[in-house]
Order: sequence, then C-alpha cells, then structure tokens
Amino acid sequence: MKLYLVPTPIGNLEDITLRALRTLKEVDIIFCEDTRTTKNLLKHYEIDKKCFAYHINNEHKQVELYVQWIQNGQSAALVSDAGTPGISDPGYLFIRECLAAGIEIECLPGATALIPALVSSGFPCDKFYFHGFLPHKKGKETTLKMLSERKETVLFYESPHRLVKTLSMMQNIFHQDTRICVSREISKVFEEHFRGTIQEALAHFTAKEVKGEIVVLIKNPIFSPP
Repeated sequence: MKLYLVPTPIGNLEDITLRALRTLKEVDIIFCEDTRTTKNLLKHYEIDKKCFAYHINNEHKQVELYVQWIQNGQSAALVSDAGTPGISDPGYLFIRECLAAGIEIECLPGATALIPALVSSGFPCDKFYFHGFLPHKKGKETTLKMLSERKETVLFYESPHRLVKTLSMMQNIFHQDTRICVSREISKVFEEHFRGTIQEALAHFTAKEVKGEIVVLIKNPIFSPP
C-alpha cells in the first residue's frame, strides 16, 4: 500500500520529471485538486487515468473513503494544481490519515515556487523562514509584525489581487530600508523578479495589473546588512 505525492509544473509544462510521468502512468487512480487542470496535464503527456477531486472543500468528507481505496489495493498518486502537494495546497490531512492507516508515503522531488524564488532573489539562502499564505483579513497585521522580527530571509505566498494592499500594510510595519523581492509567474513566459524597497515595489505594482502566483521575499536590514 502506497500513496505517491507527485509534484506538477507551476507554469511551464516541461517542468515535470521523467519519474513523475512514469508514476502517473503506472498508478491506478489520481487524486487531484481540480480534475480539469490535472486532465489537461495528463492529456498533454498522453496519460489516461481516472481522476478524483481532493481539495480544501471536500478533504474532510472524502479522505476516509480515499484511504480505504488504497487499503483495498488501488495504487494512487496525489497531485495539486501546481507544485508539490501539501505546500500551501491540500495534502496534509490525506498524508496524515494514510500514515495512520499504515500506508507508505513516497514523495517525489519536483516543482515548487518557493526555492526558485529564494535562489533568484539574491538574498541569503542558508537560513530562511517560509510562512505560506498570510491571513486574508483578521490577524494579517499581527503576522506581518511577527515577520518583521525574523532574522532569516522571509518568504510568503500572496495572491495578485491582495499584493498591493499587503505591500501598503508592510511599509508601515517594516524598516524603511527593508529590501524585498516580489517573484511572480515563475517558469512562465512573463516571469518577473522585482527587487527593491517596499515603497518601490508598491509604486511598481500599483501602476500595473498584477497577474500570476506570487512569492514575496524579505531581507531585514537590521539582521542582514548588505
């Protein structure tokens, strides 16, 4: 009994490993965040598999049934819409319940927006703190204040329609000389890494329509001098 965790491309469809493709071909069923997104990927690589939805709105309802399927002999893979399952995507609950049921977990290495953004930023990579997504409303200011006190390079994910508001809030919390890097559309045609102060980033993204998944990186000048 085994559940394979298979990373999928975060943009460029070529960013998938040969091992991931072989695994998706060999398993009996695939659990995915959005069946339409996953079927587009499978179609591109001429893979025909049964796909079943597993996302934030149904995970508690479906996880027991899906675990039973694996226990009954179905080989399975879990994927998210993009990147590695469990990293700011559904997966933790499924993995926990599989382990509790004695099901082996095998996680394949592969695409994630986190590491390319970190390495491309030019900020220290030896130590970093990843926060995932910020709270949408309640607790957001408190979370940003906590992040402003971190000594390591800080990373968090943000959605395009909340980016400007978040940057505006950050300029009132972080040191004025704080350097940030805003990475978006990683691996896609319009990939961008904007490096500068919070004020410069706010001006840049206020003047344009923001699209794509975003990683915000922070280098605190108090702890990480140039």
